[in-house]
Amino acid sequence: MKSVTMNEEMEKKSVTEDPERDVLEIGQMRYNYKREGSPLHVKSYAFAVRIVRMFLHLTGDDAKLMVIYRQVLKSGTSISANVHESEFAQSSSDFVSKLSSALKEANETVNWLNLLKDTGYLTETEFDSMARDCSELIAMLVASINTVKRKIIKQQTRTTE
Repeated sequence: MKSVTMNEEMEKKSVTEDPERDVLEIGQMRYNYKREGSPLHVKSYAFAVRIVRMFLHLTGDDAKLMVIYRQVLKSGTSISANVHESEFAQSSSDFVSKLSSALKEANETVNWLNLLKDTGYLTETEFDSMARDCSELIAMLVASINTVKRKIIKQQTRTTE
């Protein structure tokens, strides 16, 4: 592990990096900052790419529903953005908050996908594929949120004993 100190303009905190474990410690906070291999990160990013491609496909055919297309683009790509933002959450509660935001965006995305399918702008096959991926993300987000919440409760129980 190597230690360095941040610029004087910034808070003076010891920064320790362990490249073998991809961990960054700033003061008492620990960050696993290389999450490219995390299934949630990989899947949410791949889904965002699919949403962008779907948006480009839909807007190329018909711009009548541009408001809805933009909504599905916003909510569908926001899932990945919130998951990635959670990497540098300031606390466990902040981490849960970021993942909860991603979960809300995923749920909204399912709504827009259903609307596009029910109005004939997505085929059943296109819908099934996108909805299946989004449902998998929802399941992963719920599991991650529940795991962290259990850990928070465990920590709170230990500190009150």
